[in-house]
Amino acid sequence: MLNNGLRTILIDEVDRSLDPKKEGVGELIAVLNSGYKRGATRPVLVPGKGGDWEVAEMSTFSPVAMAGNAPALPDDTKSRCIRVLLMPDLHGVVESSDWEEIEEEAQALGRRLGEAADNVRDFVKAVRPELPEGCIGRIKERWNPLKRVAASASPEWEAIADKLIIRDIAEVEMDREDGMTNLPPAVILLQDIAKVWEQDVTFMASTRVVEELVEYNPQMWGPMSSYGKVLTVQRFGRMLVQAFKIHSKRQGDSKRGYFRHQFDVAFRRMNITPPVSTDVTDGTGEPTAREAA
Repeated sequence: MLNNGLRTILIDEVDRSLDPKKEGVGELIAVLNSGYKRGATRPVLVPGKGGDWEVAEMSTFSPVAMAGNAPALPDDTKSRCIRVLLMPDLHGVVESSDWEEIEEEAQALGRRLGEAADNVRDFVKAVRPELPEGCIGRIKERWNPLKRVAASASPEWEAIADKLIIRDIAEVEMDREDGMTNLPPAVILLQDIAKVWEQDVTFMASTRVVEELVEYNPQMWGPMSSYGKVLTVQRFGRMLVQAFKIHSKRQGDSKRGYFRHQFDVAFRRMNITPPVSTDVTDGTGEPTAREAA
């Protein structure tokens, strides 16, 4: 459909129609996850000559509105959405939504919006309005287009957009604190390492780090975790290598472990603020450090 022309997609009852457990839904979610950016495509197999199949890059870009009763969408899909909370009309006091009564007015409004968009199209493409502090990453991707549209309307609309962005940033943080956002296990691991690493310690044996992690966050790394087992030194090491390319090292004749400075780059890239690294080198390239054994 989208390959034949840009259109707005409306998906109702997404708590059922986009249930990730249903067969084929994964492909639909992949289209939604990519299609929020102009120029986005997905590879599709199409019939070719002689009964063969050919690969075609089909457009997935489209405005999308989804409605559902607390849908269990994947985190990466929710992070691309701006949530509008609608409460049930328990007392029948909302205005009529009978299309036979409001269709003419709605169509007139649609024409006005289209004309307004045509008048500011070039401006919206070029303008780069200032965004509130903390509007970065996926939040910026969500709100930057709307802030540009608001800038084309008036300073008052820009102020309204800023208020909504600030509220969204706060809600994202509250969701994270309340455990509503499922971070990747490797990210949680890195955050927990920063929490258990004492400020004056520059080297920790792998066994010590694992023991500290299990004690600090038993729900994630203890026997009751979703993995079903206590975190082992071997799994801990594999996670660090796979996610951050951090390998264990040996300090002299001590057990294998990690120097604090090895995590600096990962901490910085993940916006984690751990204790300050105080490692110093001993002339061999390896830091001299007190081991937390």
